[in-house]
Amino acid sequence: MTTTDTTTASAQINAAGVLLALFTTHSDLPASRITSERVVADERDAAGAPVLTEGLTLGFHCSTSLADFEQWRQALGLDPAGVDLATTGTFAWLDVTTTYAGTPIRLVGYFELPEAARGGER
Repeated sequence: MTTTDTTTASAQINAAGVLLALFTTHSDLPASRITSERVVADERDAAGAPVLTEGLTLGFHCSTSLADFEQWRQALGLDPAGVDLATTGTFAWLDVTTTYAGTPIRLVGYFELPEAARGGER
């Protein structure tokens, strides 16, 4: 996996600009937990490996509803079929990545599994 240089704050400039653009364009959407971090981008290096580049993760921590995640997914025009589901014990998350103004954006919606889906775990 190839990574971009993240040794200085300058690596985060594009992500910061995109964050401002996102929030200006979608100021009516729910607030999220925001992280500027290396995100797997759509591009590949010469060997075909995914490239990690500085991007944004918008995290939605909801114990009972994924409505905030869903509003952002719809606003960014992301296909529901492209959303990945992962689980561990009683906890699960939805995950989808896109590119916005050349910067990778990752949406993650965290939630507790309903008791019926926990397989006996509490």
